Amino acid sequence: MRYLHLDVFTSTPFQGNQLAVFPDAGDLPTATMQAIAKEMAFSETTFVFPPEQGGDARMRIFTPGEELPMAGHPTIGSTFALAMEGMIARHRERFVFELGVGPIPVSLEWSADGDLAFVWMTQPPPTFGGEIRNREALAAAVGIEERALLANLPVQVVSCGVPFLFVPIATRAAVDAVSVDRRALRRVFESDRLDEVPVFFFTTEKGPDGSTVYSRMLAPGFGIPEDPATGGASGPLGCYLLRHDIVTADEAREMVSLQGVAMGRPSRIHISIDGEQDRITRVRVGGRSVLVGHGELVVDRAILSPTS
Repeated sequence: MRYLHLDVFTSTPFQGNQLAVFPDAGDLPTATMQAIAKEMAFSETTFVFPPEQGGDARMRIFTPGEELPMAGHPTIGSTFALAMEGMIARHRERFVFELGVGPIPVSLEWSADGDLAFVWMTQPPPTFGGEIRNREALAAAVGIEERALLANLPVQVVSCGVPFLFVPIATRAAVDAVSVDRRALRRVFESDRLDEVPVFFFTTEKGPDGSTVYSRMLAPGFGIPEDPATGGASGPLGCYLLRHDIVTADEAREMVSLQGVAMGRPSRIHISIDGEQDRITRVRVGGRSVLVGHGELVVDRAILSPTS
């Protein structure tokens, strides 16, 4: 099985978020794709198939632990991979992936020499979910002092296809200090009758990099101790910032989340939200990708069959 290895949300090799893309997944069964994703050990691995519902390609996304209905860096990176493979024609402006949440369009921007330069992914509109009330227990579960949590903002679940818990923190140093005790964190979710979801920590404290937010995402339940760049969380992050009046409607159209610094894999995720606080009309996440490798994986379907 041929695959491409890209770094996503960066134009610098060995930064950003790693992704393995299998551009021709053939007839691989689900169990085999899950085993391959575990073997690759990246945050996500994608498998591309012919379209079934009127889109341009069907794609399935796996973490080492489970399949996702939608994710950002796999969609952005797979767009670059398919362009490199010639499966997306040069200068094409729009492409539609069939994902688990339905059709997801991407917009493509090309350089003067004909290479793909930038991709915008349009995500579903946000849903704002429950909140964590026991902030003292939450702070203890993630290894920081309660005063590091911003008291005037909710700790809230938001989704644009995949739910994340958003935790606003006062400083970059406190974001870097986070260390999750998963058992304690699970109890925090249970105390507020919420399902355990990945946790996204962020601060709007400014730094020399010019980013809107500085962030980290930890998802031990997905088999991802920490993610260098999380496009699926960045859309709802932008919606959270607008809904809670952290940014203005004008500012929301042009934001950058700097993620992965604590891991030594800095990623710049562009976010553009159209609308007002109570009426968000469009959610987009964008970025660049760079090819860092390619190869073949030997797959024995008899060994990795669904019944094995």
